[in-house]
Amino acid sequence: MTTDVRAAAAAVIGDVLKGLSLNQALPIRLAAVSERDRSLLQQLCYGTLRHGPRLQALVAQLLDKPLRDKDRDVQGLLLCGLYQLDNTRVPDHAAVAATVDATRALKKPWAKSMTNAVLRRYLREREQLARALDPASDASHPQWLYQKITKQWPSQAATIIAANNQQPPMTLRVNSRQLSREDCLEVLRGHNISATSGQLSPYAVQLNQPMDVREIPGFSAGQLSVQDEAAQLAALLLQAGAGERVLDACAAPGSKACHILELQPGLTELVAMDIDPDRLHKVAENLERLGLKATLLAADAVQTAPSGPCSFDRILVDAPCSASGVIRRHPDVKLLRRESDVAALAILQGRILNGLWPLLKAGGTLLYVTCSIFDEENSQVVQRFLAEHDDASLSYVDVTWGEAVSFGRQLLPSAEGSDGLFYARLSKAE
Repeated sequence: MTTDVRAAAAAVIGDVLKGLSLNQALPIRLAAVSERDRSLLQQLCYGTLRHGPRLQALVAQLLDKPLRDKDRDVQGLLLCGLYQLDNTRVPDHAAVAATVDATRALKKPWAKSMTNAVLRRYLREREQLARALDPASDASHPQWLYQKITKQWPSQAATIIAANNQQPPMTLRVNSRQLSREDCLEVLRGHNISATSGQLSPYAVQLNQPMDVREIPGFSAGQLSVQDEAAQLAALLLQAGAGERVLDACAAPGSKACHILELQPGLTELVAMDIDPDRLHKVAENLERLGLKATLLAADAVQTAPSGPCSFDRILVDAPCSASGVIRRHPDVKLLRRESDVAALAILQGRILNGLWPLLKAGGTLLYVTCSIFDEENSQVVQRFLAEHDDASLSYVDVTWGEAVSFGRQLLPSAEGSDGLFYARLSKAE
């Protein structure tokens, strides 16, 4: 028996409100709905969470008192209902009726009349309720995140915030071992798939409309992978050479490791390491689909040395971060992340760099990457590291993309362009 799609969305959003990530909460619900409803379920979950802070502020105005913790699914349903009224083409009456009906599937019959009353009141008072929102809530951002973006990037804040609230483009990476980008575009045109060349990476192709990867010609054969254009720059900046040994220290799900191998088939070895053994299964799947080989290693970059000192010519550190540059892809960040997390992650990032630096050969290169737009996780981490290591220096990155910042290069998210990533290339003295 399949689950009502709006009830499934409410359950997913409720789980996120309880502290689960969208990646943890969504898969089990996808399996429970009919195949034809899966894309709608994803739209409802991602869309509701993208606008979550705004919708939460509206619900707070519409309810006489907050719902109990055990009724997070009902709160999720209210958020989902408001999202449909404001951001989908579903007629208002149909959205209200379907949302109210979902209370039955949630086995919360007491919520039926309340849900109906809240949604109908919103339709009557929509403009008045919107005027009462503070600027952060109106921009669908938590207060701390809105303030941090506007303070650190005052000139670009409007663009960043707008990008965070939109569905990201679907970008592919062409496997240069199998075909050229021009040939890829020709194949896609032959299948009536509209796409354009990327602006930053020579291997990037952006689809005009997202689609199921299983329907993309060449994907199952390993000719293409899904990877944002900003992330494709990692392999280009690492510049791995033939005969070298490379460590991808935070490898899962393996996109960057696979791109390195595609660009440099002459590597002596690539070690794909991750702290989570389960996440390495995804790395293995990507390697197999692309016909590539790497050594997989479950280890903690902070505590466990994967090899002896001076073992690697190049190290890629795609460090855990606030994900503030990829919020449009991970909208649950708006509800789950706290301002205090940024400082805690900066400490972890420094520990990872300190743990891996001894593994780099003299004359070697370490590429530090985050998907953050915050200076505390980027330039400040690199600055502290350089101050503590006399044998480390910042290597100049000769590119025209992004923003030149104190100790690296910063890409900012844009609605039609790439995600927001930070890059700093460090060299170890001979």
